[in-house]
Order: sequence, then C-alpha cells, then structure tokens
Amino acid sequence: MKPNLDIVKAEIPEQIASRGLVMFPGYTRMLDELPIVFWNIKKSPDYQAFLDAAAAAGVKMIVFFDRDFSSDLIEGALEQLEDAIDLTVEEQRGYERRLREMRAYDGFTCAVELSFEREGVIYMFELRTEWFEEFNAILDDIDVSVSPDDDDEDEGGPMGGYFSKN
Repeated sequence: MKPNLDIVKAEIPEQIASRGLVMFPGYTRMLDELPIVFWNIKKSPDYQAFLDAAAAAGVKMIVFFDRDFSSDLIEGALEQLEDAIDLTVEEQRGYERRLREMRAYDGFTCAVELSFEREGVIYMFELRTEWFEEFNAILDDIDVSVSPDDDDEDEGGPMGGYFSKN
C-alpha cells in the first residue's frame, strides 16, 4: 500500500533535519544532465532509509521537490484528447470519464522527490500516487494518438524556421 503523500510531504522536512541534513526546496532533478541513479522503491519504499543512506554517504543537503495535482492538468489532457485521431470512440470516452473523475484529486500531493548529488551522480528517491501514475499513462496514450502539427513542417526544417541572413 502506498502512503498518503500529503502526510509524507509534511513529515519529510523534520526527518531531513533530524539527520543533521539541510533541506533545499528545489525543482525536479529529472531534467538534469548528470546521470541519475534511482532508489528501488519496490524493495525499499521507505524514504527514511534513503535519508539514512544519504547521511551515511556524508551528504549535507537534500533537494526536496513535491508536486501538487491540479485540475489544469486534466483540462490540458482533455484538450489533447480532442485531437487524438488513433483512439476509438470507446477509448476516448473511457479516458474522458476517468480524467473527469480525477478532478477529485485537485490539490492533493501526487509526487515527492528527494535527491542528492555525490561525485557527479544524482541519487533520487521518488514516490508517486497510483492515480498519478494512471494519469501519466493516459497522457502517454493520448500523446501517441495525437496527429503531429503541420506547423512543424512549415517551419523550414529541423531548425524550426531559424536561418542566417548573412
């Protein structure tokens, strides 16, 4: 059973401080260019073990990122769904129904991420709610079924319309 991430989010600052670590409220590290090693949450789902490992490794600072779910995400997904050409009517209706049901999660914490850097590698612990995982899977299905914009082809190649006037 996955923990309530709103509770976990509230506990994390105290748990970080209790280990003599500094919490840095940052953004997700998923887009960093450094290599990332992910904590195996299936074998060890407790974030406190991750903090213990960080402290034992001599880390002084933990980057903490949390994501709150927003109905704006649902509205964006519903707009994309309208452009989905490779989904059956039944699939579209099913996704639309499920996305509308997910409005009940507006304002809830859907993901927490703890990370630290050591010797050029980012070590990361991430928890996501099951419903946020489902939301992302729906988005992936929609993305695959949306026709690419013709605007990209009109831009004049891979540089997106940029050219030298020299």
